[in-house]
Amino acid sequence: MITSAANAKVKQIIQWRNKSKERRKDDVFLAEGPKMYEEAPTDWIKEVYLSCSLEEKLRSGELPRPLSQKLEKSGYEVVTDELFVKMSDTQSPQGILTVVRQPHYTLEQLLQNTDPLFLVLENLQDPGNLGTILRTGEGAGVTGVIMDGKTVDIFNPKTIRATMGSVYRVPFVYVTDLFKTVKELREQGVHTYAAHLKSNTYYDCFSFRESTAFLIGNEGNGLTEEIAGSAENYLKIPMEGQVESLNAAIAAALLLYEAHRQRR
Repeated sequence: MITSAANAKVKQIIQWRNKSKERRKDDVFLAEGPKMYEEAPTDWIKEVYLSCSLEEKLRSGELPRPLSQKLEKSGYEVVTDELFVKMSDTQSPQGILTVVRQPHYTLEQLLQNTDPLFLVLENLQDPGNLGTILRTGEGAGVTGVIMDGKTVDIFNPKTIRATMGSVYRVPFVYVTDLFKTVKELREQGVHTYAAHLKSNTYYDCFSFRESTAFLIGNEGNGLTEEIAGSAENYLKIPMEGQVESLNAAIAAALLLYEAHRQRR
C-alpha cells in the first residue's frame, strides 16, 4: 500500500491531473470512477489505483463481478484513502483512478467514413462543455470532432469525466490551421455549416443527409469571422424572448440531433 504523499507515483499522478503538458509528454490521461475504468479498452490501461476502502470492498466481494474480474486481470495498486483524495480531481472520489493511454487519430482517418457527420470546434474553453459535446455527439452519431489548438485540452480531467466514456469511442483531432482544415473538408465534399447569429436561415431548412460538418465557436464570442466565413453556409437556431445565444453544447446537440433525425 502506498502511504506517503512523497511517493513518486503519487507525485506523477498529481502532475498528470494538473498539467496538460505533462499528459502530452507521457501520452496519458486520468479517468476516475468505476464506469470510466470498466469502459476503458483493456489495451489502453496503463495503471490502476484503488483507495483502501474500495480494495476492502473488492476483497469482501461487494463489488460487481465484471468490475472485480477486470481488476484481477489489469492489476492495481492500493493507496490510503487520504492519499487518494489528494490524487483525485473530484470532491467525492469513487475510489478508483485509471491511467489511460491517449488515443490518436488523423483527419484522413475521419474522412474515410461514408457521409461523415463532424463537429468543428473553435476556441471552446469550458472542459465540461467539451465533454458534454463528445457524449452528446456519440448519442447523435457524430463520426468525428475537429478542434483548433485554442480549444481546451480534451484530456482535462473535467472533460474526461463529462464524456462519461465517450472519449473512448468518438474519434477527434486537433488541427493547427482550422481555416485550412475547413477548406479541406469542403474539397472532400463535406458540406460545412457555421452556427452564426447573422444567418437568416434556420437549421431545420437544410438537408444534412450527406457529408456534414457543423462549426461551433467560443462560448462567449462564437466563431471568428475568418472561420465562419470559411463555411459553405450560415445557419441559426430560432430563439424566443431576449435570449441571444445558447450554450455551445446545447447548440451542438440541437444541430446533431436534427442531422440524426434526417438520417434515421
